[in-house]
Amino acid sequence: MFIRQLKQPVTALKGVGKGVAKAYENLGIETWADLLLCAPRSYEDRTSFTSLSEIPDGGQANTIVQVVSHSYFGSGKKRTLKVIVRDADESGSQRASLLCFGRNFLERVLRIGSLFYLYGQFQRHFHELQSSQFEMTPVLPDGSLPHDFGKMIPVYPLSGILTQRIIRRDIAGILGQCGVLENELPEYIMKEHQLLDTDSAIRILHEPESQTILKSALKTLAFTELFYLQLIGRRKTNSTRTGNKNLKNTEITVLENRFIHSLPFSLTKDQMHALEEIRRDMALAAPMNRLLQGDVGSGKTLVAWISALRVIQEQGQVAFMAPTELLARQHAEKAAGMLEPFGVRIAFLTGSVTGIARRNLLKALEHHDIDIIIGTHALFSEDVTFANLRYIIIDEQQRFGVVQRLSLLDKASYPDVLMMSATPIPRTLALTVFGDLDISTIRTMPVGRIAIVTYLVSNQSRERMYAAIKVEFSRGHQAYFVYPRIESDGNSNLRDVESMFKKLSQEMYPGIPAALIHSRLPENEKVDILLRFNRGEISYLVSTSVVEVGIDIPNATCMVIEHAERFGLAALHQLRGRVGRSTLQSYCFLVYEADLSDDARQRLMVMKDSTDGFYIAEQDLLIRGPGEVAGTRQSGFLKLRFASLTTDLPLITEVRTAVDSVLKKDTPLLSASHATIRNVLLHAPPFEERSMEL
Repeated sequence: MFIRQLKQPVTALKGVGKGVAKAYENLGIETWADLLLCAPRSYEDRTSFTSLSEIPDGGQANTIVQVVSHSYFGSGKKRTLKVIVRDADESGSQRASLLCFGRNFLERVLRIGSLFYLYGQFQRHFHELQSSQFEMTPVLPDGSLPHDFGKMIPVYPLSGILTQRIIRRDIAGILGQCGVLENELPEYIMKEHQLLDTDSAIRILHEPESQTILKSALKTLAFTELFYLQLIGRRKTNSTRTGNKNLKNTEITVLENRFIHSLPFSLTKDQMHALEEIRRDMALAAPMNRLLQGDVGSGKTLVAWISALRVIQEQGQVAFMAPTELLARQHAEKAAGMLEPFGVRIAFLTGSVTGIARRNLLKALEHHDIDIIIGTHALFSEDVTFANLRYIIIDEQQRFGVVQRLSLLDKASYPDVLMMSATPIPRTLALTVFGDLDISTIRTMPVGRIAIVTYLVSNQSRERMYAAIKVEFSRGHQAYFVYPRIESDGNSNLRDVESMFKKLSQEMYPGIPAALIHSRLPENEKVDILLRFNRGEISYLVSTSVVEVGIDIPNATCMVIEHAERFGLAALHQLRGRVGRSTLQSYCFLVYEADLSDDARQRLMVMKDSTDGFYIAEQDLLIRGPGEVAGTRQSGFLKLRFASLTTDLPLITEVRTAVDSVLKKDTPLLSASHATIRNVLLHAPPFEERSMEL
C-alpha cells in the first residue's frame, strides 16, 4: 500500500489542479514521494507567544489580537484594505496595522470585534506598527490552539501559484493517508549511529516539536542520502574484473600513436599527463573511475577520444554520453571527422532516433558493428544492448543524476569510466558522490589561445558595445547575444530574446544575418540553426542560456550577456567559454543594471579580473558560502536535499564507516519495497544550471 500511494502523482491529492501541479513540477515535484522529501528552507518558531507590545522593530508577533477597524488607502486597482488590530490581553494598548495587498477579501473574514491568532513580521512605519506578511486564524470557541500556532512551522520553497498553506495542506494529506513509512536503513546501522526510523524522520521534518528532535530527523535524512550515494558508487568500483585484460600493458597503442601524430598540433603537458593516468588505470584489474576536469576549451574531449582508441584496438566498445542532443550531435560530428579516417565506426543515438533507423542502429550495436556510440540519456534505455561495452565517457557529468549514470554502467561488466567536467570538484564531494574517484586536471590551454577580454557594460555604454561588435562583423567574425527570458511577461524590465531579436535585427544590425534560438524550438530546428551558424551563414545568435555548454564555433569572437548580475559565476564562465576557441582575439560583454547587490558586484568583478575557471570556482565558494554551493540549496555538482558537503564533513566520515560495514557483510541490503524513497533521493536533479530561461 505504501509503495502504490507514494508513486501517485500530486494531482491525486484533493485540491491539486493543473495550476498547482505545474507549480510543483517547477520544483521537481511530481509524486507523493517527491513532496514528502521537499526539504523546508527554514522554520518559523511559533512555540513562544509574543504580543504586539513586546516585539522589536522588524520582529515577529505570535499572539491573539482583536480586530478594531477597517479602512482603505489608494484608489482604483491599487485600492488596498487596512485592518487595525490590538492586543487581546487586559491592557490592549498596543495597536498595529495589517496591510492587505491583494487581499481585500479579508474585510469579510476579519470582522470587527472578532478574536484571531496572529503571526506576522512587523516594522514601524509612519509612527505605527505595520505588517503586510501575516497569517490570521480564528480563535476557536473552546480556546484550543489552531494547528499552526504553538509549534515550529516549516517554510517551503515556492513556485507559481503555490503558497505555504497549500504545501502544508498537501503534505499533511499524504502523511494522513500513507500509513507507516518503512525504514530506509538496516536496523543495526540505525542503532549504531543513533538514527531515527524513516517514518519518524519524515514526519518530524514537516511537523517538528522542538529544535532538538528536528536536528535528529535532519541527521537521519542526511545520513540516508549520503549512505546510498556512497554505497551505489562504491559497489560499482570496488569489484575486480576478469577476462582477457592485459594487466601489464600501459604502453601507448599503435592506434593511439597514429592518431596523435596525425594532429596538426602538439598535445599539452597536462593532456599527456592525463592520458598517462588513464592508461595506468585501464591496465589495472579494478575498473577505472576517474574524473577529468579542466577549464572551458582546455582539450578534455580530445583526451577522451584518444583514450577511447586504446579500448577500440582491444576490441571493446565505447559509450559517450552528453546531457543534450545539441551537444551530443556536435560531439558525434567532430568524432566522425577525426576518428573515422582511422577505421573507427561511430554512431549517434538520441530519443529523436526512432523507427527503422533506431532498430537498425541497435542491431549494429549488439553485433559489434559500432565501436563508439555517442548520445544522450537514450543510451541507457532498456532496448540498448552492447556486444562488449568496456569504456563509458560522461561529458558534463554533473548534469546527470546518480541513477542515470549508474544505469549506463549496468550495461557492462565493470567498465572503465571517465567523467568530464569544466568545473573543479571538491575532493570531499568526489569521495562522497563517486566513491573512490581519481582526478586528472588539465590547467594549460592549447597553444595559440588568446585570453578573452571581458568588459563590464552599464546601460550608458550600451551603444559603444554595439558599435564594437559591428566592427567584428565587418571582419567576418560572429557573436552571441544571451538573455535570461524567452519572451516578455509584461510585468518585468528584463530584456527578452524575442523582443531583442527584433531590435537587433531591425535597428542595430539591419541586413546582417541572424537567428533566434531557445529551448522551446524543436530540436531539429535548433540543430539546423547551429549548423548554419557553424558554416558562417549566420553572423549572430540571439539566445537564452541554451548555448551555455558545448557549442564550439571557432569564428565566434563576441559574447554579450544581458542582465549578467542575474547569472551565477559558473554559468557566466561557461557562457564566456563559447568564444575564445581559436587564435582570434575574443571579447565578453557583461551588461548589468544599475542597482547591484554586493554579491552581484563581486561576481562581475571576478569575471572581469580572471578567465581561470579554477580561480572562479574558488571565488564562487567564497562569495556564496558553503551552504549555497554544497548544501541543501546547492548549485553545484549534485543537488543534495538534506546533506551539506562542507558542514557535514564529520557525518560523511561516519557514513563511509557504515558503508564499509555493509560492503563487508555483502548481504542483500533492503527489500524492493524501499526503492521509492531511496530513488527519490538518488534522482535528485542535476545542478544549477537549471536553465536561466524564464
